Amino acid sequence: MTDRDWRPRYIQLAEELRQKIESGALRPDTPMPSEADLADSSGLSRTSVRNAIRQLREWGLVRAEQGRGTFIRAARKRVVRKNTDRYQWEKNRVHETEKERRSAGGTEFDTGLAVGNLRFYAEYRVIEAPEELAELFGISKGAKLLQRDYHTTAQAEEAPLGMSRSYIPHDIVAQNPALLDQANEPWPGGTQHQLFTVGIELDSITDHLTARPPLPHEAELLGIESGVSVIAIRKVSKDTAGRVVEIADAVYAGDRAEMVYEIMLERWNP
Repeated sequence: MTDRDWRPRYIQLAEELRQKIESGALRPDTPMPSEADLADSSGLSRTSVRNAIRQLREWGLVRAEQGRGTFIRAARKRVVRKNTDRYQWEKNRVHETEKERRSAGGTEFDTGLAVGNLRFYAEYRVIEAPEELAELFGISKGAKLLQRDYHTTAQAEEAPLGMSRSYIPHDIVAQNPALLDQANEPWPGGTQHQLFTVGIELDSITDHLTARPPLPHEAELLGIESGVSVIAIRKVSKDTAGRVVEIADAVYAGDRAEMVYEIMLERWNP
């Protein structure tokens, strides 16, 4: 740490420790040096040392284990990188052969992983539309919806890459009984191809992004450390008639998700 560094001293210490973690000088799954040792070596107070360790937790570099102490986290988990190109890519693939559609899906597009490197989970159930969803779909409260829960996990990891819950009006998917059977997941071509089988073409998709603390079940499933927020995305899909045909809520751990949205602007006339 230098006298000219304007940052708080605990941040300077956290940066030094980050460099040691990333270089391998502090190895994954080993205990952090004790607060006393860090205070002695850095010349900082115990309070500043605790603040530095808290910062490392917020960066996702260490984990606290009750009754055992603080440990260096294993290598950073696979990052999910989402951008709007995915939706057009999925639409273009609707007309591809089943073999081509089975070769990759949305998760593969977002992560660069191959199909064989993923474990897929899906669970379907029929629910009655609550007021909020009924209003968004333009249907009666209590009308039947097909609720679909998904998460996908990289083979080398324990925690899923993200989790999502999709809703589609039951009368839409009931036109093709195959769409009601979770055993047909992962469906080659995903939701856009499923809708295509009942004559629906998507015209627009709107993503609503928020950052918030994780709910308890989200933190448990996604392996989220204390202090890490989630990125929640509500996706609203409309067909060419302007009808909402799917609403999906996806949740990603904020320390391993990146949202990239490129907006092309109209040029001024010369």
